[in-house]
This record gives sequence, structure tokens and C-alpha cells, in this order.
Amino acid sequence: MDVSLILSNILNPPVLFFFLGMTAIFVKSDLEVPPPIPKLFSLYLLFAIGFKGGVELAKSGVNQEVLLTLAAAILMACAVPVYTFFILKLQLDPYNAAAIAATYGSISAVTFITASSFLEQLNVNFDGYMVAALALMESPAIIVGLILVNLFTSEEESDREFSWPEVLQEAFLNGAVFLLVGSLLVGVLTGERGWQVLSPFTQDMFYGVLTFFLLDMGLVAAKRIKDLKKIGVFLISFAILTPILNAGIGLLIARLIDMPEGDALLFSVLCASASYIAVPAAMRLTVPEANPSLYISTALAVTFPFNIIVGIPLYQYSINLLWS
Repeated sequence: MDVSLILSNILNPPVLFFFLGMTAIFVKSDLEVPPPIPKLFSLYLLFAIGFKGGVELAKSGVNQEVLLTLAAAILMACAVPVYTFFILKLQLDPYNAAAIAATYGSISAVTFITASSFLEQLNVNFDGYMVAALALMESPAIIVGLILVNLFTSEEESDREFSWPEVLQEAFLNGAVFLLVGSLLVGVLTGERGWQVLSPFTQDMFYGVLTFFLLDMGLVAAKRIKDLKKIGVFLISFAILTPILNAGIGLLIARLIDMPEGDALLFSVLCASASYIAVPAAMRLTVPEANPSLYISTALAVTFPFNIIVGIPLYQYSINLLWS
């Protein structure tokens, strides 16, 4: 793999601040980010990326290329939880297998945003409608995970009490999904005029906020590393190899439907990433038998840093080979 790709990713201010956050924990610094600020910054990033995607979608319109990409996104969001469930079930009970599978079937918006930053650094163009793919891949994995739980467990084994309306509301109307989709729609409706009005807020501030947010993510990820002792070699290996497998499948689909290189990287990153916010919140509500330290630690302490540091340049290198 081209070392320059790894260096260009690592020597990116947001990624370096992610390392700085991890280092602060390792050296036992008292650096911390007050809890309300990361929440505010995460909402800002979702708003900004959703709005920008909507503006770009308004420019490009909905055509066959867009529809194929969105269909591929939904396909992967539904397929990944199914085959990863059966891999996980080799070592885990159905509850934990389904919760982790749902986590890996969904996506990490921050990984997507970091990949967008990487592409801009390389001067590689990508289409704004990829944000619509991001929004569509957030929720289906939750539904598939719960279906798997119901198929592979009996009522006698569990005290779970939940209704499908509550599950669907949690999957499709949780704050992150609602804001992302809402911002996308506002961007579509206002188009270039809206972009000119909000660009000082949505563009000029964006990388500063992303950098500060990744500093906090570094702090959080480093704190979660101690949980790796609990999850064992099997899950650590799963958390590294599964993103590579999912990204590989995503790249083959992207090549098959002839996605541009920038879109292909973002699609592969969506396939490779794992949710550490929306899905864990839903799983805690609907599958209390599953151990949160397993599905949160694998996604946040292993897969997220792996994708940020190694995965994104690795997938880009693969694109350079496949598309050349």
C-alpha cells in the first residue's frame, strides 16, 4: 500500500487531534471536554453534512446513478447484520450476536465525515447524494437485528417487553437520523441560495468543529480500550477483519455500478464503519440481555480507530488499483 496515503490521512489535523485525545488518557492528563459540548458538536456535524448533501442533491437531481447508489446502500445495511450474525453466533449467544451485528450493519457518521475530509485533502471529488446513503444506512440494521433476536430466541428465554411501534420510532426518529434527514431536505429545498446564506456556518467552521470533536473521540476511545480485556481475541479480530470484508464487498458493488472514485470510497467507508451512538442506544432499549460493553467497545475502541488510521487509506489504495 502507498505509504503516502497513510501519511496524508494521519497528518490531517482532525486525525492528529484524535491521537492527541488518546495520548491524554494514556499519560493520565486531566484533559477533558465538558459533556454538553461533544453533544452539540455531533449535532452540528450532522446538520452541516446533511445540509451540504441536500444542496448537492438539488444540483444533481435524482437520476439512475443516484437510485442505484441508494439501493446498494440499503442492500448492504440489511445484508451485513445477517451474515455477521452467523459469524458471531459461532462464539456468542443470539442476543449479543444480534446486537453486535446490528452495530456493524449501521454506520458511523464521524468516520464518513473524516473520509470526506481525506478526499478533499486529495482533491478527489464526491457527490453530495452520498449523504442520503448515509441517512438510509443508519436504521435498517436495527430492524434486522431485532428480527434476528426474535427468530433465534424463544419467549421463555427472555423477559423482553417491547412493541414494534417503539422500535420503529427509535430506529427512524432518533435524534441523529431525524436531524440528518431533516437537514438534507432543507438543503434540497433551499439549494444554492441556502448554501450562500449558511456557508460561513456550514463550511468555514466545519473542520474546526470536526477537529475538536475528534479530540473528544480520542479521549472516549482511549477510555474504552480497557474494555478490550473483556471482549477477547475473537471479538477484537472480528472488529478489525469485518470492516475490511464489508469494505471489500462495498467496493465490488461500487465497481459493478460504476461509482466515481470519491463516491466509492465513501460507500466503502459506510459499509466498513460501525455505529457507536444510534444502534447502542436502540439495543439497550430493546435487547437488554446483550452486554453493552461488547458492542460499544468493539465499535468505538477497535473499529473506529482502525478505520480512521488504516482503513480509509487502505480502501483508497484498493480503489486506485480497481479503478485504474
